[in-house]
Amino acid sequence: MELTLLGTGAPAGLPRPDCPCAACAGALGAYARSATAVLVDGVLLLDLTPGAAFAAARSGHSLSAVRQVLLSHPHDGPAVEHPAGLPRAGRVPDGRELALLDGHRVRAIALDHPGTGYEVTSPDGGSLLYLPPGASPAGEVERPEPYDMVLADVVGRPDALAKLRASGAVAATTDVLAVHLDHDAPPGPELHRRLAAAGARAVPDGTTLVVGEYHAVPDLPRRTLVLGGARSGKSVEAERRLESFPEVVYVATGGVRDGDSDWADRIRLHRERRPGSWRTTETCDLVPLLEAEGPPLLIDCLSLWLTDAMDKVEAWDDAKWAAGGDRALREQTAQLVGAVRQSARTVVAVSNEVGSGVVPATASGRRFRDELGRLNAAFAGECEHVLLVVAGQALVLRG
Repeated sequence: MELTLLGTGAPAGLPRPDCPCAACAGALGAYARSATAVLVDGVLLLDLTPGAAFAAARSGHSLSAVRQVLLSHPHDGPAVEHPAGLPRAGRVPDGRELALLDGHRVRAIALDHPGTGYEVTSPDGGSLLYLPPGASPAGEVERPEPYDMVLADVVGRPDALAKLRASGAVAATTDVLAVHLDHDAPPGPELHRRLAAAGARAVPDGTTLVVGEYHAVPDLPRRTLVLGGARSGKSVEAERRLESFPEVVYVATGGVRDGDSDWADRIRLHRERRPGSWRTTETCDLVPLLEAEGPPLLIDCLSLWLTDAMDKVEAWDDAKWAAGGDRALREQTAQLVGAVRQSARTVVAVSNEVGSGVVPATASGRRFRDELGRLNAAFAGECEHVLLVVAGQALVLRG
């Protein structure tokens, strides 16, 4: 099965008309995208968008052989031209199957958002799933085997990809393509970096692909450390790396602080931001979690783990620190780093980067800064991917 992406952008296109945002300002030339439309084997058109005939011609194709046009979502953009000779556009009712004369079969998938998803099977058995913008399957997608290709709003609805992975409809062999691309992520390298973290990729408008053909996607790193200062966006970046995967265990090392309303508000905002399918564990006992088998771990954060570890060895007391507290802390740090090295789980950890700020005025403050620097360096040494987040922008240090 061969498909051509006549467009890969959001319904309004990218850049959006009259939008002054930085992403739209940068979406020029090769980064510009028309509204998503997909031509399958020259006979099936998924979504009819403005200028579809010209888009097909630019990619070296024609719409003259199209026998079925299916719409996947309500059209709110510019008026859609209907090229002469093209069949009238329609929809397939949820759960129903449409058989085309050339042997393709199309089944409509119910969604949790206005619109219809389409499962397309070619005469040779190739399979793809096409989801409209902002949509996820309403229920579990039951499949005897994974799709060969999925085209979905990966940036806008990463939970849709998580749901498909949980049901087995998407596996490591599935080619996941991001479409309906909007200004939620800056175009260019940053977009591709975010998609790679989800095991997905994007291609330019006009690209022709063969379903089932192998395409290399960057391997998902098993261990990632995300560093950053206060309110830098490091937690958001860490969560983004796992939001397209189901059954994540969020390890909160901060615990509960009775009577601290500001801390309670911080915890509430973190919980509201996380996907509902994630499970939260509040603990600083990280080694058993790292040694056990299970779904991915998101540890937020190592600086609070270090605070707890220093409390346990009474590191804030100069005399006790000199009398063996330093050795006891280094042993705990070594155990944690060793567990990360041996862990078979996917791990994303967050930590503060405090070494570039003001030198603390107290000996205990300087002690914490120094030990956190050592912990970050040792932990980063066991990670395939290390990021530094500054002002919400992720800088890749490794990976």
